Amino acid sequence: MANKQIGNFNFIETQIKDVYIIEPKKYGDNRGYFMETYKETDFKAAGLNYTFVQDNQSKSKKGVLRGLHFQRQYPQAKLVRCIEGEVFDVCVDLRKGSKTYGKWAGVVLSAEKGNQFMIPRGFAHGFVVLSETATFCYKCDELYHPEDEGGIMWNDPEVGIEWPFDEEVLLSEKDKCHPNLKDVKIEF
Repeated sequence: MANKQIGNFNFIETQIKDVYIIEPKKYGDNRGYFMETYKETDFKAAGLNYTFVQDNQSKSKKGVLRGLHFQRQYPQAKLVRCIEGEVFDVCVDLRKGSKTYGKWAGVVLSAEKGNQFMIPRGFAHGFVVLSETATFCYKCDELYHPEDEGGIMWNDPEVGIEWPFDEEVLLSEKDKCHPNLKDVKIEF
């Protein structure tokens, strides 16, 4: 895995092509800190050529697991971060012909670190809250279409995500009913 330092960002490649962990540089003193969270020119220089059209935010309590979601006809690339608390964020590769189809990458995102996760189109996405509460934000390069949403089961044994959470997870009714990847037959 290679790192690219561009502007105020360190772009860290993961084991899955086109998925990056992004560490913004924080400038701090006794008053607090400042950091850039996105700069189009720096992201493009790193090869991340996205036009974001929608920002979303959620707040959840410890143990809430949201995902693993995707949109079928209108897939979204997402730049995700945690602005309060800590989450374990995951993406699963669903790209047709990808050498890593069905494989996952994950990272602990925290407000303290300020790190981010860049997930391209063609992935299922989800996270679990590790702290007492967490506020999660993300930019999308496609609008959300509720009628187009799909998902795969968060604990699909064939995908084998290693969730760093031993307690019972709290799921929405929708997320309790997702099929396993082999039953979805989705490829982007």
